[in-house]
Amino acid sequence: MPEPLLITVAPTGAETAKADCPQLPTTPEEIARTAAECEAAGAAMIHIHVRDAAHAPTLDQSMLREWVAAVRSSSSLVVQLSTGGSVHDPLEERLKVLDAEPDSCSLTMGTSNFGDDVFLNPWPFVKDLYQLALSRGVAPEFELFDLGQVHALGRLLREHGTPAGGKVHVDFVMGVPGGMPGTAPALVAGVAALPPEVTSWSATGIGRSTLAVAMASLSMGGHLRVGMEDVLTISRGVPVESNAQLVSRAVDLGRIAQREPMTPAGCRELLGLG
Repeated sequence: MPEPLLITVAPTGAETAKADCPQLPTTPEEIARTAAECEAAGAAMIHIHVRDAAHAPTLDQSMLREWVAAVRSSSSLVVQLSTGGSVHDPLEERLKVLDAEPDSCSLTMGTSNFGDDVFLNPWPFVKDLYQLALSRGVAPEFELFDLGQVHALGRLLREHGTPAGGKVHVDFVMGVPGGMPGTAPALVAGVAALPPEVTSWSATGIGRSTLAVAMASLSMGGHLRVGMEDVLTISRGVPVESNAQLVSRAVDLGRIAQREPMTPAGCRELLGLG
């Protein structure tokens, strides 16, 4: 049987303003409702950027814990907190994200240009975050924005070993201005360069690259991340109504490839979580 398809939903992000996109979930109540809807639609994991009462990105510890609790109260989704925050967050605050006790965390494997900004991930920070995740039993998802970060992942695993259980899951984040393009040839090159320790991978296409990356990933046996962090239209000029709408489209694409959605329990097994 074909491997089930892991669908991760990234519902909010740190870039889009609530005023520009009222359907963006930016409160604990909205994220709880979004989690329930997306699990029902076929998602197994949720990638969270937290917003404060003014709908601005925040790494406030009480807000992080409130959002984690909100998702867990409404769903059985695997909870992954972003350690990227926004591009302006201090490195020391990003390390403290793990204090909110998520199941998983993002771990970006290097510094990238991010539009007009710089997404800073110096090597000492990458190592510290990885070792902290290992010590806390938090499953890292290695985010890869360019081919150099794929090679950096190999270096990290050689120097510090694999997570408990030997599960290494990565996500290619493609189409960000300053990173790898959201094209099938770029994904082929990235997958070919993955270190042998990698046990699973997914791909994310930003903006207009969403469908091209999704279909390329499915054709190669990969998994998918979708959500309003990454795209705000369902088709040219048509706004997304909800994150569940994007999850449902990913489920439909997966079924064309004869892959049924992975359950949260299956995702926990894939990530090596107890």
